[in-house]
Amino acid sequence: MRYYRTKRDDTVSLIAQEGETAYDLTATEKSPDSFMDLAAAASLADTTVDDIARPLTEEAPTVDLADVREHLIRPIDPDEVWGAGVTYAISQESREGEGGLEEAYIGAYEGERPEVYFKATPTRTVGPGDNVGIRGDSDWDVPEPEFTTILHDGDIVGYTVGNDMCSRDIERENLLYLPQSKIYDKSCAIGPCVVTEETIGDPHDVEMTLTIERDGDVAFEESTSTSEMVRTVDELAEFFRRYNHVPESTALLTGTSIIPPDDFTLEEGDHISIEIENVGTLENTVEQL
Repeated sequence: MRYYRTKRDDTVSLIAQEGETAYDLTATEKSPDSFMDLAAAASLADTTVDDIARPLTEEAPTVDLADVREHLIRPIDPDEVWGAGVTYAISQESREGEGGLEEAYIGAYEGERPEVYFKATPTRTVGPGDNVGIRGDSDWDVPEPEFTTILHDGDIVGYTVGNDMCSRDIERENLLYLPQSKIYDKSCAIGPCVVTEETIGDPHDVEMTLTIERDGDVAFEESTSTSEMVRTVDELAEFFRRYNHVPESTALLTGTSIIPPDDFTLEEGDHISIEIENVGTLENTVEQL
Protein backbone atom coordinates (compact mmCIF):
# COMPACT_ATOMS: atom_id res chain seq x y z
CA MET A 1 0.00 0.00 0.00
CA ARG A 2 0.94 3.65 -0.39
CA TYR A 3 0.59 6.08 2.50
CA TYR A 4 0.22 9.84 2.00
CA ARG A 5 -0.36 12.76 4.32
CA THR A 6 -2.57 15.64 3.32
CA LYS A 7 -3.33 18.98 4.93
CA ARG A 8 -6.47 21.04 4.43
CA ASP A 9 -6.67 24.18 6.55
CA ASP A 10 -5.21 22.90 9.85
CA THR A 11 -6.34 19.28 9.46
CA VAL A 12 -3.72 16.62 8.72
CA SER A 13 -4.96 13.26 7.40
CA LEU A 14 -3.28 9.92 6.76
CA ILE A 15 -4.38 8.46 3.44
CA ALA A 16 -3.85 4.83 2.40
CA GLN A 17 -3.99 3.88 -1.28
CA GLU A 18 -4.61 0.33 -2.41
CA GLY A 19 -5.02 -0.13 -6.13
CA GLU A 20 -6.88 2.91 -7.42
CA THR A 21 -8.78 3.51 -4.17
CA ALA A 22 -7.70 5.91 -1.42
CA TYR A 23 -8.94 5.77 2.16
CA ASP A 24 -8.87 8.43 4.86
CA LEU A 25 -7.55 6.43 7.82
CA THR A 26 -7.63 9.45 10.12
CA ALA A 27 -11.42 9.53 9.77
CA THR A 28 -11.71 6.10 11.45
CA GLU A 29 -12.32 5.43 15.13
CA LYS A 30 -8.62 4.76 15.81
CA SER A 31 -7.74 7.91 13.81
CA PRO A 32 -4.02 7.39 13.05
CA ASP A 33 -2.55 10.56 11.57
CA SER A 34 0.90 9.33 10.53
CA PHE A 35 2.57 6.33 8.95
CA MET A 36 4.69 5.98 12.07
CA ASP A 37 1.51 5.43 14.15
CA LEU A 38 0.84 2.38 12.00
CA ALA A 39 4.48 1.27 12.21
CA ALA A 40 4.43 1.49 16.01
CA ALA A 41 1.23 -0.56 16.16
CA ALA A 42 2.68 -3.13 13.76
CA SER A 43 5.80 -3.44 15.90
CA LEU A 44 3.73 -4.11 19.05
CA ALA A 45 1.55 -6.65 17.24
CA ASP A 46 4.52 -8.27 15.46
CA THR A 47 2.86 -7.84 12.08
CA THR A 48 3.13 -5.58 9.04
CA VAL A 49 1.98 -2.01 8.52
CA ASP A 50 -0.38 -3.15 5.77
CA ASP A 51 -1.96 -5.72 8.10
CA ILE A 52 -2.66 -2.94 10.60
CA ALA A 53 -4.08 -0.61 7.93
CA ARG A 54 -6.34 -2.99 5.99
CA PRO A 55 -8.98 -3.46 8.71
CA LEU A 56 -9.17 0.34 9.00
CA THR A 57 -9.99 0.66 5.29
CA GLU A 58 -13.22 -1.25 5.90
CA GLU A 59 -14.62 1.68 7.90
CA ALA A 60 -12.63 4.54 6.35
CA PRO A 61 -14.31 6.88 3.86
CA THR A 62 -12.85 6.89 0.37
CA VAL A 63 -11.31 10.08 -1.03
CA ASP A 64 -10.47 11.26 -4.51
CA LEU A 65 -6.84 10.53 -5.45
CA ALA A 66 -6.56 13.69 -7.54
CA ASP A 67 -7.66 15.73 -4.53
CA VAL A 68 -5.13 13.90 -2.34
CA ARG A 69 -2.29 14.84 -4.69
CA GLU A 70 -3.32 18.50 -4.59
CA HIS A 71 -2.94 18.66 -0.79
CA LEU A 72 0.18 16.57 -0.18
CA ILE A 73 2.61 17.34 2.61
CA ARG A 74 5.75 15.53 3.73
CA PRO A 75 4.68 11.88 4.23
CA ILE A 76 6.38 11.58 7.62
CA ASP A 77 8.15 13.92 10.04
CA PRO A 78 11.33 11.94 10.68
CA ASP A 79 13.16 12.57 13.93
CA GLU A 80 16.38 12.45 11.92
CA VAL A 81 17.46 12.12 8.29
CA TRP A 82 20.64 10.21 7.46
CA GLY A 83 22.42 9.54 4.21
CA ALA A 84 24.73 6.97 2.70
CA GLY A 85 27.36 7.76 0.11
CA VAL A 86 29.40 6.11 -2.64
CA THR A 87 27.00 3.17 -2.88
CA TYR A 88 27.01 3.17 -6.70
CA ALA A 89 29.95 2.92 -9.08
CA ILE A 90 28.96 6.16 -10.82
CA SER A 91 29.24 8.05 -7.53
CA GLN A 92 32.77 6.78 -6.99
CA GLU A 93 33.75 7.38 -10.63
CA SER A 94 32.48 10.97 -10.50
CA ARG A 95 35.10 11.74 -7.86
CA GLU A 96 38.05 10.50 -9.92
CA GLY A 97 40.68 13.14 -10.46
CA GLU A 98 39.75 15.07 -7.33
CA GLY A 99 43.17 14.77 -5.76
CA GLY A 100 43.13 13.73 -2.12
CA LEU A 101 39.36 13.27 -2.20
CA GLU A 102 39.60 10.45 -4.72
CA GLU A 103 41.35 8.08 -2.31
CA ALA A 104 38.73 8.71 0.39
CA TYR A 105 35.83 7.95 -1.93
CA ILE A 106 37.45 4.83 -3.40
CA GLY A 107 38.08 3.61 0.14
CA ALA A 108 34.42 4.07 1.07
CA TYR A 109 33.29 2.36 -2.13
CA GLU A 110 35.54 -0.67 -1.75
CA GLY A 111 35.75 -0.91 2.03
CA GLU A 112 33.72 -3.06 4.39
CA ARG A 113 32.33 0.02 6.16
CA PRO A 114 29.99 2.21 4.07
CA GLU A 115 29.78 5.97 4.31
CA VAL A 116 26.82 6.75 6.58
CA TYR A 117 26.33 10.32 7.74
CA PHE A 118 23.86 12.66 9.39
CA LYS A 119 21.98 14.61 6.71
CA ALA A 120 19.15 16.73 8.11
CA THR A 121 16.68 17.56 10.83
CA PRO A 122 12.93 17.87 10.20
CA THR A 123 13.32 21.66 10.01
CA ARG A 124 15.75 21.27 7.08
CA THR A 125 13.60 18.71 5.24
CA VAL A 126 10.78 19.60 2.85
CA GLY A 127 8.02 17.61 1.19
CA PRO A 128 6.40 17.31 -2.25
CA GLY A 129 5.70 20.64 -3.92
CA ASP A 130 7.93 22.58 -1.50
CA ASN A 131 11.05 24.47 -2.53
CA VAL A 132 14.50 22.93 -2.13
CA GLY A 133 17.40 25.30 -1.53
CA ILE A 134 20.76 26.08 -3.08
CA ARG A 135 23.33 27.93 -1.01
CA GLY A 136 24.20 31.54 -1.73
CA ASP A 137 27.92 30.81 -1.24
CA SER A 138 28.03 27.93 -3.73
CA ASP A 139 28.40 28.02 -7.51
CA TRP A 140 27.93 24.32 -8.26
CA ASP A 141 24.75 22.73 -6.93
CA VAL A 142 23.05 19.47 -7.90
CA PRO A 143 20.20 17.26 -6.74
CA GLU A 144 21.05 13.70 -5.79
CA PRO A 145 18.07 11.36 -6.36
CA GLU A 146 18.05 8.60 -3.78
CA PHE A 147 16.01 5.54 -2.95
CA THR A 148 15.13 6.14 0.69
CA THR A 149 14.29 3.73 3.48
CA ILE A 150 11.96 4.62 6.36
CA LEU A 151 12.98 3.13 9.69
CA HIS A 152 10.99 2.59 12.88
CA ASP A 153 13.27 2.02 15.88
CA GLY A 154 16.02 1.23 13.38
CA ASP A 155 14.09 -1.38 11.38
CA ILE A 156 13.04 -0.81 7.76
CA VAL A 157 9.26 -0.43 7.51
CA GLY A 158 8.87 1.51 4.28
CA TYR A 159 10.39 3.28 1.31
CA THR A 160 10.10 6.70 -0.28
CA VAL A 161 11.86 9.06 -2.71
CA GLY A 162 14.64 11.31 -1.42
CA ASN A 163 16.55 14.29 -2.80
CA ASP A 164 19.92 14.92 -1.14
CA MET A 165 20.79 18.43 -2.30
CA CYS A 166 24.54 19.01 -2.51
CA SER A 167 26.91 21.95 -3.04
CA ARG A 168 29.57 20.15 -5.02
CA ASP A 169 32.14 22.95 -5.12
CA ILE A 170 32.15 23.21 -1.32
CA GLU A 171 32.49 19.44 -1.00
CA ARG A 172 35.31 19.35 -3.57
CA GLU A 173 37.23 22.22 -2.00
CA ASN A 174 37.95 20.29 1.19
CA LEU A 175 36.56 17.01 2.49
CA LEU A 176 36.13 18.59 5.92
CA TYR A 177 33.60 20.95 4.34
CA LEU A 178 31.28 18.02 3.54
CA PRO A 179 28.77 18.88 6.31
CA GLN A 180 28.42 22.42 4.95
CA SER A 181 27.83 21.07 1.45
CA LYS A 182 25.11 18.73 2.68
CA ILE A 183 23.43 20.23 5.75
CA TYR A 184 21.66 23.55 5.35
CA ASP A 185 18.14 24.95 5.07
CA LYS A 186 15.88 23.06 2.61
CA SER A 187 18.75 20.70 1.74
CA CYS A 188 16.61 17.57 1.70
CA ALA A 189 13.24 16.54 0.29
CA ILE A 190 11.26 13.32 0.79
CA GLY A 191 7.94 12.11 -0.61
CA PRO A 192 5.40 11.92 -2.10
CA CYS A 193 4.36 8.87 -0.06
CA VAL A 194 5.71 5.92 1.89
CA VAL A 195 5.25 2.45 0.43
CA THR A 196 5.63 -0.89 2.13
CA GLU A 197 7.65 -3.95 1.20
CA GLU A 198 4.54 -5.50 -0.34
CA THR A 199 4.29 -2.58 -2.79
CA ILE A 200 7.97 -1.98 -3.56
CA GLY A 201 8.77 -5.61 -4.36
CA ASP A 202 12.54 -6.10 -4.55
CA PRO A 203 14.13 -2.86 -3.26
CA HIS A 204 17.29 -3.73 -5.18
CA ASP A 205 15.56 -3.80 -8.55
CA VAL A 206 13.55 -0.61 -9.06
CA GLU A 207 14.00 2.00 -11.76
CA MET A 208 14.77 5.62 -10.88
CA THR A 209 14.65 8.71 -13.14
CA LEU A 210 15.82 12.26 -12.50
CA THR A 211 14.44 15.07 -14.68
CA ILE A 212 15.43 18.73 -14.33
CA GLU A 213 13.42 21.29 -16.28
CA ARG A 214 14.45 24.90 -16.87
CA ASP A 215 12.15 27.45 -18.47
CA GLY A 216 9.88 24.67 -19.68
CA ASP A 217 12.65 22.65 -21.35
CA VAL A 218 14.39 19.50 -20.12
CA ALA A 219 17.88 20.56 -19.02
CA PHE A 220 18.93 17.14 -17.75
CA GLU A 221 17.41 13.67 -17.62
CA GLU A 222 18.85 10.28 -16.74
CA SER A 223 17.68 6.93 -15.39
CA THR A 224 19.22 4.09 -13.44
CA SER A 225 18.25 1.16 -11.22
CA THR A 226 18.87 0.25 -7.60
CA SER A 227 20.26 -3.00 -8.99
CA GLU A 228 23.45 -0.97 -9.53
CA MET A 229 23.93 -0.50 -5.78
CA VAL A 230 26.96 -2.18 -4.25
CA ARG A 231 25.39 -2.14 -0.77
CA THR A 232 22.07 -3.54 0.41
CA VAL A 233 19.50 -1.45 2.24
CA ASP A 234 19.74 -3.84 5.19
CA GLU A 235 23.52 -3.38 5.32
CA LEU A 236 23.18 0.40 5.40
CA ALA A 237 20.52 0.21 8.13
CA GLU A 238 22.75 -2.08 10.17
CA PHE A 239 25.69 0.35 10.06
CA PHE A 240 23.33 3.21 10.91
CA ARG A 241 22.28 1.36 14.08
CA ARG A 242 25.80 0.54 15.25
CA TYR A 243 26.59 2.16 18.60
CA ASN A 244 24.02 4.83 17.80
CA HIS A 245 21.07 6.27 19.68
CA VAL A 246 18.40 5.35 17.18
CA PRO A 247 15.29 7.59 17.21
CA GLU A 248 11.79 6.26 16.68
CA SER A 249 11.60 7.48 13.08
CA THR A 250 14.43 7.90 10.59
CA ALA A 251 14.67 8.49 6.85
CA LEU A 252 17.85 6.89 5.50
CA LEU A 253 18.84 7.94 1.98
CA THR A 254 20.80 5.14 0.34
CA GLY A 255 23.17 6.95 -1.99
CA THR A 256 23.19 8.79 -5.27
CA SER A 257 22.96 6.95 -8.54
CA ILE A 258 22.60 9.83 -11.02
CA ILE A 259 24.97 12.79 -11.11
CA PRO A 260 24.64 15.66 -13.64
CA PRO A 261 27.83 16.57 -15.56
CA ASP A 262 30.42 18.89 -14.05
CA ASP A 263 29.33 21.80 -16.26
CA PHE A 264 25.76 21.69 -14.94
CA THR A 265 24.51 23.57 -11.89
CA LEU A 266 21.02 24.21 -10.59
CA GLU A 267 19.44 27.63 -10.92
CA GLU A 268 16.57 29.27 -9.08
CA GLY A 269 13.27 28.22 -10.62
CA ASP A 270 14.49 24.85 -11.91
CA HIS A 271 11.92 22.09 -11.51
CA ILE A 272 13.24 18.76 -10.16
CA SER A 273 11.31 15.50 -10.63
CA ILE A 274 12.53 12.22 -9.18
CA GLU A 275 10.48 9.18 -10.11
CA ILE A 276 11.02 5.80 -8.47
CA GLU A 277 9.24 2.71 -9.73
CA ASN A 278 6.45 1.45 -7.43
CA VAL A 279 6.76 4.57 -5.24
CA GLY A 280 5.91 7.72 -7.19
CA THR A 281 7.34 11.06 -8.21
CA LEU A 282 8.80 13.70 -5.91
CA GLU A 283 8.63 17.20 -7.41
CA ASN A 284 10.27 20.35 -6.06
CA THR A 285 11.28 23.78 -7.33
CA VAL A 286 14.72 25.27 -6.66
CA GLU A 287 15.04 28.35 -4.45
CA GLN A 288 18.17 30.48 -4.15
CA LEU A 289 18.83 30.93 -0.43
